[in-house]
Amino acid sequence: MNKKFYVTTPIYYPSGRFHIGTAYTTVLADSMKKYHKLKGEETYLLTGTDEHGQKIQEKAEQMGQTPKEYVDKMAKMAKELWNEMDIDYDDFIQTTEPRHEKIVQKIFDRFMEQGDIYKGEYEGWYCVPCETYFTQTQLVDGKCPDCNREVRLMKEEAYFFNMKKYTEKLLKYYEEHPDFIKPSYRKNEMLNNFIKPGLEDLCITRTSFDWGIKVPKDPKHVIYVWLDALTNYITALGYLSDDDKLFKKYWPADLQIVGKDIARFHLIYWPIFLMALDLPLPKTILVHNWYMMKDGKMSKSKGNVIYPETLINKYGVDATRYFLLRELPSSQDGVFSPENFVERYNFDLCNDLSNLVNRTVSMVNKYFDGNVPDYNGTPNEVDKEFEEFTLKQIEKFEEKINEYEICVALQEIWNLIARTNKYIDETMPWSLAKDEENKEKLESCMYHLIENIRKIAILIEPFMENTSENIFNQIGVKEQKLKTWENLKEYDVLKNIKVIEKGIPIFMRLNSEEEIEYIKNEMKK
Repeated sequence: MNKKFYVTTPIYYPSGRFHIGTAYTTVLADSMKKYHKLKGEETYLLTGTDEHGQKIQEKAEQMGQTPKEYVDKMAKMAKELWNEMDIDYDDFIQTTEPRHEKIVQKIFDRFMEQGDIYKGEYEGWYCVPCETYFTQTQLVDGKCPDCNREVRLMKEEAYFFNMKKYTEKLLKYYEEHPDFIKPSYRKNEMLNNFIKPGLEDLCITRTSFDWGIKVPKDPKHVIYVWLDALTNYITALGYLSDDDKLFKKYWPADLQIVGKDIARFHLIYWPIFLMALDLPLPKTILVHNWYMMKDGKMSKSKGNVIYPETLINKYGVDATRYFLLRELPSSQDGVFSPENFVERYNFDLCNDLSNLVNRTVSMVNKYFDGNVPDYNGTPNEVDKEFEEFTLKQIEKFEEKINEYEICVALQEIWNLIARTNKYIDETMPWSLAKDEENKEKLESCMYHLIENIRKIAILIEPFMENTSENIFNQIGVKEQKLKTWENLKEYDVLKNIKVIEKGIPIFMRLNSEEEIEYIKNEMKK
């Protein structure tokens, strides 16, 4: 049986255009899917939109639309953006779909029957954008501790989920499953900030608005956002439906990716809901940091918002995907700046990668009429060391991507690219070509260069699909088996390969000043 890999993004709240932070999450999930697909696994990527709640109702009213009209329009925009960004999603769920709403009601009823839910009255400070209640002590300077916006004092009848009932079970799970939360320091945040001070029961219904899923036997209540939203990861697979084959195949999820702003909901509430349903928990929940700007969070009022379309339309989808993944470390927030983007483009993509491919293709044409020499199987010391370094880098890449340290994994690929460029300087093929006695060395040099570029093309495929295929075309690799993970670590596999007659630069160097100014102006719009 083939291994499977089920990965999810959070379902995004469609209150406006998606910026690069949302794009990062989705590109990360897509890259992980493609990596596992490259390794021959059966993969499934779920994304979607979280469409209920007071904020959506108010937004639709402002736009002169019904809530359903508004969310359908936003879902269509999201799908178009993900297609632009080469996101290979298998399902896009909208929480207003009947397939989701019906199952959420079934889950609510089950919790009621089990005694996990009780009716009470809630009074507290409510943040509309975050869809969250807070106590007075949780507020920061009288504002929402998560988003720093104004809060409203609310009092209403509500149903509550008994979180305390499952606290000890959750703590035990944390202890016994060290890979459940990544990075590991997020676990301590949950313990110290929420669980140890005393986990409050969770308000899961509202009566002050009606844009949501009705409580089956008490329709004046709508099911509150987190019970509604979080369950999408299983309702989309057909859980508790007449067709649950996808659920049986793919659950539990192998990887669920969320931003740090919704970590609490996914690391505490979501596992408790699953425990209450007697379902296995996801193998890993990855919590990533944010993209910030030099002057703080992205904000329209500051004129510092950057949308992915701005970068894609001018610089291409692969450059955009590469930058987003490369610039955000796992240990801290990343910083977007026009300067950083242009620098990554010019140095990493143009100088390092594009130049390597271009000059290698040129040399194979110059010295061997475009025909890649066969591998003789007896590398000299320089070539042997080069092979050993390459295979070691592939191992390092695997180690980092399997730990979901994507930024570092890409760094390992670029270390290999740098070493391959260095190999050209070490072997000096232009000197070898001057003496017929060095023909074998020259043949070995060209073979190793083309072979390493093939390996690089395979490694970057999950992140930069178009660039990968462009490289394969330029070096004359047409057979699909030569583009697979299975042959990644092999050396004697290239036979009867002919490069293109004239190399075409994959990335052209940018005028730094002009492009920095262009991006800055776009951010102000």
